[in-house]
Amino acid sequence: MLKTIISILSITLIITSACDQASQGEDYFTLSKAELQDRIKGAWALQTIGVTYGGPTEFRYLKRVIPDSVELIWNDTTLQHYMEHRPGLYDDIYLDLTFVEVLEKEGVEAPAASFAKAYANADYRLWHANQQGRYNYLHGLEPPETGHWLNNPHADDIDFQIEADFAGIMNPGMPASAIEICDRVGHIMNSGDGYYGGVFVAGLYSYAFIETKVPAVIDKALALIPEASTFYQCIADVIDWHQQYPESWKQNWDLLEEKWGDDIGCPDGVLSDFNIDAKLNAAYVVLGLLYGEGEVGKSMEIATRAGQDSDCNPATAGGVLGAMIGFDQVPEYWKQGLDQIEAMNFAHTTTSLNKAYQLSYQHALDQITHHGGEVGENEVKIKKQKPSVVPLEQNFPGYVPDEKVTINKKISSDNPQEMEFDFSGIGVVLRGRTLHEELTPADSLEGFSLKVDFYIDGEKSKTMDLPIDWIRRAHELFYQYELPEGDHKLRMVILNPHEKVSLEVRDMISYGKKSS
Repeated sequence: MLKTIISILSITLIITSACDQASQGEDYFTLSKAELQDRIKGAWALQTIGVTYGGPTEFRYLKRVIPDSVELIWNDTTLQHYMEHRPGLYDDIYLDLTFVEVLEKEGVEAPAASFAKAYANADYRLWHANQQGRYNYLHGLEPPETGHWLNNPHADDIDFQIEADFAGIMNPGMPASAIEICDRVGHIMNSGDGYYGGVFVAGLYSYAFIETKVPAVIDKALALIPEASTFYQCIADVIDWHQQYPESWKQNWDLLEEKWGDDIGCPDGVLSDFNIDAKLNAAYVVLGLLYGEGEVGKSMEIATRAGQDSDCNPATAGGVLGAMIGFDQVPEYWKQGLDQIEAMNFAHTTTSLNKAYQLSYQHALDQITHHGGEVGENEVKIKKQKPSVVPLEQNFPGYVPDEKVTINKKISSDNPQEMEFDFSGIGVVLRGRTLHEELTPADSLEGFSLKVDFYIDGEKSKTMDLPIDWIRRAHELFYQYELPEGDHKLRMVILNPHEKVSLEVRDMISYGKKSS
């Protein structure tokens, strides 16, 4: 027990000492260039360490904490093993770096269209809000419509939250500037709580460079979010429950699960144990930061053991602490094996950790001068900012998941090319996928898409393009919200059947209206 108290006290002193070097004048924060570099390096390094640490348990523990009996392994081979054998684990980082590379090519004022084009045309697989945002962009929508909940059933998902690190890292002590970048990037794939997750994370990083205490970093980042939003309310609950139960993160977790544990938007999470909702997973980050009390290992372990997206959450918690204490103060235990992978490019990028350190440092200098600060020979003067609360956006207002009906039927070329479904409510989502048989090279269907018309109550709703290509797929077969309350009939008709292509319909989700 004494050892734990000494460890926590030591980390607290490190954080205080590091942040004291950012002296506060009337209009500027002053930080040495060496300290700025060290803390940017700490942020990227601990983000990478955190995602690797939690990788083995990602979405394996749903609606339950990871028991203490389950060992979370860390040694000098862990990083290299996952970088070489599971490069897809780092999807949050290579998406981060996709946006960093856009900034490097086009400058800090790169428009939203450039970020959207870069990730939509990338050759990596995406999921959830990212994939639907990609599909929307490739089919003619522009941000922010690509991330709006009426066009994206995953708008409240975690996607931008785990990709916003770069915006905070390159805006040390400049939360308003971080928000401006978040607005350009985050609405490509998210809106509402999904967007707020990214603003919150960017704010955590930005304030981590100038605040001395973890609770202050959290409070100031949360102050960027509208109080009327469910994201704000969820995180505020975690803070309140921490004050009531400061010794038991698991008691806090129980209360979180009871009040906020059921997903509304994400079709994969509706009426199931799976939950990739931004606010719930951000709450797990805050659990780690508050109950970890500034200790790197303890913070990442709690964020991991909270479950669900258990690789991204410790990555965020770790990265924020890295920005607070700097790379040099990260315990050697967590840096073991890091030197073996720092020169390795992340999958689907031309950027390694070493390059990320360099790029974010240069982008930070650019932002400091761009927003009225000064870059001297040995120090930077960061002009203080007073950020405004971002505008209120709330997805699925008054919506309640009503029913998930299992269908598990397949439409193939020798079957009628249409199907009908009855449902009741104000919204509907049809889940499934396009399938094809193994093809010979001479009979390739590369680029083939089924064209499917969807009708609601006899009126055409939309035509969906449902490609075989996984990278350019639609995440759902069909969705429609804002319907008149009542009974409805959904009909789908395949326009271009192919003998070697079928359409699998898995299930249908219907939404009712929350009673007042």
